Amino acid sequence: METIHLQHTLPQVFANRDAIVSDVWHRDLVFERGKRYLIEAASGTGKSSLCSYLYGYRNDYEGIICFDGQNIRSLKEADWTRLHRHSLSILFQELRLFGELTALENVLLKNRLTRFKSRKEIDALFDALGIGDKKDQTAGLLSFGQQQRVAFIRCLCQPMDFLLLDEPVSHLDEANAATMSALLHEEAGKQGAGVIVTSIGKHLPTDYNCVLKL
Repeated sequence: METIHLQHTLPQVFANRDAIVSDVWHRDLVFERGKRYLIEAASGTGKSSLCSYLYGYRNDYEGIICFDGQNIRSLKEADWTRLHRHSLSILFQELRLFGELTALENVLLKNRLTRFKSRKEIDALFDALGIGDKKDQTAGLLSFGQQQRVAFIRCLCQPMDFLLLDEPVSHLDEANAATMSALLHEEAGKQGAGVIVTSIGKHLPTDYNCVLKL
């Protein structure tokens, strides 16, 4: 996938608002593979909704969203399954880890589907993010910041054309945010992936090709 094209897209819940001032909603906007985008948002402006639309989890929007010219409303379940394994990766704001599994089991569950990373590579990611000693700990007992890092490792365990990151550093200190940025830059660079980051105040530190106000 080379492009994601929003054509006058707007959450249905915003449809009756008199004035929408946004660089994203009700615009003609193209996200290109290989570029990095920051979407700055205030609470309640639909940043998580946008990620859910692009990932195919919700369709309560007006307008059109296209992947390489194809309206995503026409995609079947099998199409989304293929996209989720080979083209689109996501770090949800609420993370969606399995709390009863260990940190490592959460990552391996994804990696068994994609067979993308070696165990050595996964261990190296845990170590780089300072949670190498947390691999065998139940995910639900980790701090939210530690869980964010586990979810980030999980989202790297697949081939991707675009990576969606919804507030990825909201609970990280500067050092861990910088490490996450470096790992992201390396992985996205290797795969030529586009990166779309949402943020309320605290940004993932990297060089963005475009900054948009939601």
